[in-house]
Amino acid sequence: QVQLVESGGGLVQAGGSLRLSCVASSRAFSSRTMAWFRQAPGKEREFVAAISVSGDKMNYTDSVKGRFTISRDNAKSTVYLQMYNLKPADTAVYYCAVKRRGYFSGDNSHPHEYGYWGQGTQVTVSS
Repeated sequence: QVQLVESGGGLVQAGGSLRLSCVASSRAFSSRTMAWFRQAPGKEREFVAAISVSGDKMNYTDSVKGRFTISRDNAKSTVYLQMYNLKPADTAVYYCAVKRRGYFSGDNSHPHEYGYWGQGTQVTVSS
C-alpha cells in the first residue's frame, strides 16, 4: 500500500504563498491520479485539486482556481501544491491522496475514489 507524507505547511500572512509537498513511498505513485483535499475546523473535507498521471490534466475547485497550482514529479514520487495569494479561508489541514485506480475521470473530486491518504499538513493564513 502506498504511504504518503505531506510537508510544507506553515503560518503565512494573507496574500502570501506556500508550497506543499507530498512524497509517496512507492513507485506506484507514477501510475495514479493524485489530489489534494483540505479540512478546516468544523467543516467537511473539501476537494482542492487533482492531477493526472502524466501531469497534463488538472482539476481545481472554484475557490482556488487561478491561485493554486498542482504539479507532480514522478521521478521523485512527489506531488506539489503551489499556493499563492493565500486567504484566511484557505486555513485548513491539507491532505494528499491517491486514487485506487490511475484513471483521470470526471472531476476527480470525490473522496470515495481515493484509497490512500497522507497524515496532513497544517496551513494557517493570518490577516
